[in-house]
Amino acid sequence: MEPLDANSSCSNGSLVTLSCLSHRVVCQVIGNAEPDDAVQDNGTSDNFWVTCLESSYGFYIGLGLAVFSSFLIGSSVILKKKGLLRLVEKGGTRAGDGGHGYLKDWLWWAGLLTMGGGEAANFAAYAFAPATIVTPLGALSVLISAILSSYLLGERLNLLGKLGCMLSLVGSTVMVIHAPEDEEVTTLDEMLSKLKEPGFLAYATILLALCFLSIFYLAPHYGQRNILIYLTICSVIGAFSVSSVKGLGIAIKGFFAGRPVLQHPLTWILVITLVASITTQINYLNKSLDIFNTSLVFPIYYVLFTTIVITTSIILFKEWVTMTVVDIIGTVCGFLTIILGVFLLHAFKDMDVSLGNLPQVLQNEQQGPVTRDDKNILIEVDNSSIAPEDKPKTLA
Repeated sequence: MEPLDANSSCSNGSLVTLSCLSHRVVCQVIGNAEPDDAVQDNGTSDNFWVTCLESSYGFYIGLGLAVFSSFLIGSSVILKKKGLLRLVEKGGTRAGDGGHGYLKDWLWWAGLLTMGGGEAANFAAYAFAPATIVTPLGALSVLISAILSSYLLGERLNLLGKLGCMLSLVGSTVMVIHAPEDEEVTTLDEMLSKLKEPGFLAYATILLALCFLSIFYLAPHYGQRNILIYLTICSVIGAFSVSSVKGLGIAIKGFFAGRPVLQHPLTWILVITLVASITTQINYLNKSLDIFNTSLVFPIYYVLFTTIVITTSIILFKEWVTMTVVDIIGTVCGFLTIILGVFLLHAFKDMDVSLGNLPQVLQNEQQGPVTRDDKNILIEVDNSSIAPEDKPKTLA
């Protein structure tokens, strides 16, 4: 058989020549296709619109889901805190002392469901956008929880706290602008190969050792006095929960693409890891909220959690490879701005500073104690060194 000319008609057995700059392929026609038949493009035409939507608007979908998630999570903290406070008012055993009476309070369950919705939105956001974009947007939840706690819980949010919230927001924006891109991981097999790399295995081992040390030794001895103990446990566990979420996002995409992801053992390992991580995080976050001030717990948790998640994402997905020097500097500066904002938010929370009394506060700071010259000090010392019986006596 000879290849068809450009004007020849196709029939069974005919040959068609396809040429490009470096290759030439001859294809044989073996059957007629009906116009009504569903055209399959490598078995992916059914989800072609999903692929187009993700490639065109995936970043903005992830961004919107991350913002919505921050709003729900920030609100959920207030609801759960209200439930814990109502338990204390009723005389129940505090969560910090091992009590679980809050499970009977509908307000706490409302907070838990709201947090579940926020985590679900966050879950979807990680499937569309890199972790170093989604995670810093958690600063919005810090802002929301701080503002709501000042109105609904009666906790103070002064001028410096509001400035800290704004700095956290600005720092998050800078990090989003300079955030690196994920190294392309589209299948569970690729995800498994990433998890098996020696660098990540060593990193995960260190995190697990720190977690077990905190749970079994530091928490029983110092958890009631040091706010960092419980929050460190939550943050370290967050490295495994975020990695699991990222992997499950890949599995869900593969499921809708028709891949046999349910038969892959990594899918179920990620599910078990995610459930165990979230359960542990909720437990120790409840203890932290019950003992310490909300305006302290949430910002510190954000800083620790974000630091560990970004580090995990960089090690696991090699995001630093695609970053330029400008992006590295911008990312570091953005994160330092967030830390500064969080510091202002909680370090000066007990100061009564507002726009109304700011001039008076500054004036009081400038008026220090009256200093005396050396002569007065020496005279005072000399007079105090004279014994009562050595002082001159006066006759009445």
